[in-house]
Order: sequence, then structure tokens, then C-alpha cells
Amino acid sequence: MSKIIYLSKEGYENLKSDLNRLKNKERPKIINQIAEARDKGDLSENAEYDAAKEAQGLLEARISKLESDIANSRILEEINTELNSVRLLTKVTIENLENNKQMQYSIVSHAEADLSKQKISVDSPIGKGLLGRKIDDIVSVNVPSGIIKFKIIKIDKF
Repeated sequence: MSKIIYLSKEGYENLKSDLNRLKNKERPKIINQIAEARDKGDLSENAEYDAAKEAQGLLEARISKLESDIANSRILEEINTELNSVRLLTKVTIENLENNKQMQYSIVSHAEADLSKQKISVDSPIGKGLLGRKIDDIVSVNVPSGIIKFKIIKIDKF
């Protein structure tokens, strides 16, 4: 049985858009590459054909994964209650107590995680450490480089 993936509406739409792009744009490109390579003759020593077939396999695996993720996803509605603890689809401001630097992250599922957009997975060490915590809590998070202490400054809607 597959694990349920909780997503924001935006995250769900992004997965669907990515799947649509792969199926309708990338798949036909690879099919054309395979056809062109096949037309060049002997397939046993045709590096272009081998590369195109490998790319097709990777693309089909990605499509299959996205289809599975979409089938097993549930859209979480916007939170209308008071935000008294960190949960999935909340935005949290934390302060690193070692360097007094503040950071803001949205807590999302692994399918939506994108550090460049300050979206961290609920399954990541920091996400797990923050989950369920309240404003002014001090959290010790075990990360690959050691233990980091954070203070929760603010919790907002996603």
C-alpha cells in the first residue's frame, strides 16, 4: 500500500502540470529521437539509440512515480484555526541560536519540498524537529553536521 501524500492545492496542481508536460512534450520528443536513431541502421552499435532508450526508461519511471503520487495525494485545506503549533502547511520563522540568524520555512510534504523556495519536507530532520512545537519553544535538531538549536519565533498560515 502506498503512503498518502498531503499537499497544498498549489503543490497538487504543480504535480499534475509536471505530469502533463512529461506525457505531452517530453515523451513525444524521446519517441522521435528513438525513431531517428532507428533509421540510422544497425541498432547493436547505435549509441544514439541506446541513449534515447535509456532516457525513455527514466522518463517512464518519472511518469509512473508522478501518477502514483497524484493517485495517493490528498489536498489539505487552508488552516482556519488558531496557529498555536507547527504543522504541515504552516510557515514557521525560526532563529538559529548559534548564529542568531532567522529563517522562514514552509512545512510541506516531501513531494513539494524545495529548499530554494524555503519549503522543507515534514520528513526532513528540521521538519520533524519543528512539528508540533509552539512559539518560543527551543528545539534541538540532529542534522548531518551535528545538533542545531532553534527557537520558534512565529507560526503563520502557509
